[in-house]
Amino acid sequence: MSKEETAASTSTMKTALRFEEIVKRNKVEYHAGGSTQNSVKIAQWMLQKPHKVATFFGCIGKDDFGKILKKKAEEAHVDAHYYEQTEEPTGTCAACITGDNRSLVANLAAANCYKKEKHLDLDSNWELVEKAKVYYIAGFFLTVSPESILKVAKHASENNKIFCMNLSAPFISQFFKEPLMKVMPYVDILFGNETEAATFAKELGFETDDIAVIAHKTQNLPKENAKRQRLVVFTQGKDDTVATVGDKVTMFPVLDIDQNDIVDTNGAGDAFVGGFLFALVQEQSLEECIRAGHYAANVIIRRVGCTFPEKPDFH
Repeated sequence: MSKEETAASTSTMKTALRFEEIVKRNKVEYHAGGSTQNSVKIAQWMLQKPHKVATFFGCIGKDDFGKILKKKAEEAHVDAHYYEQTEEPTGTCAACITGDNRSLVANLAAANCYKKEKHLDLDSNWELVEKAKVYYIAGFFLTVSPESILKVAKHASENNKIFCMNLSAPFISQFFKEPLMKVMPYVDILFGNETEAATFAKELGFETDDIAVIAHKTQNLPKENAKRQRLVVFTQGKDDTVATVGDKVTMFPVLDIDQNDIVDTNGAGDAFVGGFLFALVQEQSLEECIRAGHYAANVIIRRVGCTFPEKPDFH
């Protein structure tokens, strides 16, 4: 075993021990998480019924945390189909919250082990892909299986379905630019926040920090399916959400909230996408999609983690 592998193994063991200690010493709440899974959960929550409209693919370990994740996905009425493997344990992230402060301890583990040929390519799973009309994948997955993303993206493009993606984090544009740009021609709707948009623009040499200009330039990047004009949506926290509307760029004000009502902003971006997808699958207007996204994010930041009440009151 190399020094790097030994160090990685030791780090994983230490993280696992930290989780065990946290569970022993504290009252722990479990939630089915992960960026894409959060968005899928929110979309299903806002839809309410029918259940299992949203299908999710991911990778877990055959362990207790994997069992918890499956149970939580079931409770959220998400149709989760996990690739279960024994190389790595189920990915976990502990959020330790003290007053207004929070610390995150993440162990991606199984999340890095997804295998296209062992899961996505299986007839039973690919049939689920073929049944879908809208697809959403976070940019984080580019670090794991870009070939899986491309297979789904090309299917969507060839069948005039909607393929959505998220820039997810600045490091994706910085260090995974090549796989990102291979997928970009198939992206019908691109999400991101202001920091991710700025990094993306810098990496592509847009030579501007004007977010509206960045959105317009991103919209006009090469695209395979000419039947659908690319839509670009950039959130900016408490500031207006920026979106391309036809050939123009429009600002959409977010919902007002008292700063004292904000409990945890973790998952706000995921929630926005979930609300947006809820309206999108019902073929509502862009304005309604963004309004639903703003509503979902507003609910999430008032609670700990990406959690929500039993029923939405979105009208």
